[in-house]
Amino acid sequence: MADELMTPPTGQTQPPKDPVIEEARGTAWLAYLWILWLVPMLTLQNNPFAKFHVKQGIMLTLCWIAVSIAGTIIPILGWFLIAPVGWAILLVLAIMGIVKALNGEYWKLPLGVGNLAEQWFRF
Repeated sequence: MADELMTPPTGQTQPPKDPVIEEARGTAWLAYLWILWLVPMLTLQNNPFAKFHVKQGIMLTLCWIAVSIAGTIIPILGWFLIAPVGWAILLVLAIMGIVKALNGEYWKLPLGVGNLAEQWFRF
């Protein structure tokens, strides 16, 4: 009975696991939690999977800062529209990034955030 649960169904095989992704999967998700992108950046300096998510995490942090500044400086519109909507969108993007990193996937953040991260950060 236990053997039946362990083996994949007939005709289905699991793809081989990439050791680069497996090494970084446990910490790459931290890149989407504000300044915690420093953890994978400093511990997995030579891992391309970690670098990919760190770049996006840095860009997401910069977007949080930009939305916070715009939401604070612009009266009424910033307080009641820019800040709450921007924070909600960024929270959803952070959660999606965390899930994708934990699943071991390379996934660009939408809304141009992923593209900006690729262009701005070359490490």
